Amino acid sequence: MAIRAGFDSYRASPPDVRVVTSDGQSIAAHSYVLVSASPVLERMIDRARRGWGAECTIRVLGVSFDAVRALLHLLYRSKVAAEDDQIVGAHGAQLLALAHAYRVGWLKRAAEAAVSARLTPERAVDMLKLSRLCDAPRLYLRCARLAAKDFRAVELSEGWRFARRHDAALELELLKLMEDADQRKERWTREKAAQEACRQLGEAMTTLEHIFPGDVASICADAPCATVGCTCRGLQLLMRHFATCKRKAAPGGCARCKRMLQLFRLHASVCDRPDQTTCRVPLCSHFKAKAQADKADKTWRLLVKKVTRAKVMSSLVDRKIPEVVAVSWARYNSRVDKLR
Repeated sequence: MAIRAGFDSYRASPPDVRVVTSDGQSIAAHSYVLVSASPVLERMIDRARRGWGAECTIRVLGVSFDAVRALLHLLYRSKVAAEDDQIVGAHGAQLLALAHAYRVGWLKRAAEAAVSARLTPERAVDMLKLSRLCDAPRLYLRCARLAAKDFRAVELSEGWRFARRHDAALELELLKLMEDADQRKERWTREKAAQEACRQLGEAMTTLEHIFPGDVASICADAPCATVGCTCRGLQLLMRHFATCKRKAAPGGCARCKRMLQLFRLHASVCDRPDQTTCRVPLCSHFKAKAQADKADKTWRLLVKKVTRAKVMSSLVDRKIPEVVAVSWARYNSRVDKLR
């Protein structure tokens, strides 16, 4: 067995420490291995030792005999090898508690990762409390995300029922995590919708510049565009409606005409052409002069800033990546894959 092989390598020197577990069983160990691995075990051995060279006894309580045996095996190895994954996975929660109590940092990180990888909704509440007691933030975050994702299964677990009956603080904390997760999801949804709206407005500004370019001979406002993939036809129809609509001057106006006026105003705000001779978009100079006379409100300035940013980002997406950058990026990705 792998654990027995770890102990067998130290048979040359006689053990001088007896580790007693909760069920009364004992394991022989070497003090210099335990002292070098944990400062807490070092103090325990110093207090328990009665004389120089004498054998001493320390107690490791609260966990099973197999968990203590796995702890000693890993301390003798001073690392978690690939063949030890099964051992850490089988006793992950107990090893996490032991590593935290005896201040073995590398083992604590390995046990936390093992518990997080094998976490299920049935154990989410128990592991959440353990992560809080053992100061394991990654495991705490993993439990919170799992509870928010599959709260129905968490509600059916024994840990949740125990928390509702005996641990109101833990129940309140879990419900608060659920509320924060819902609020965060709603905020992300709103931000994503706002980014999509700004992207569409940026595309509309680009389409206006395509329909009314600086070159008069290339204007495509009255005929279908011959450019492959161009989506200016819908904006052409909207402008044709704006030119012939009789309701735009009536009380209440026309919703489609109001939308077109907003697009013209937004274009004037983001347009960087100096005068009407170079910008042929309708009403551009009118809205520019009006913007200089009347200061725009804060909301409109923020919208202009976001649309300008979305327009620039969309142009960068279509930009061809230089060969040097592509080679460097591929080399970086290969290094990341090797580290994983």
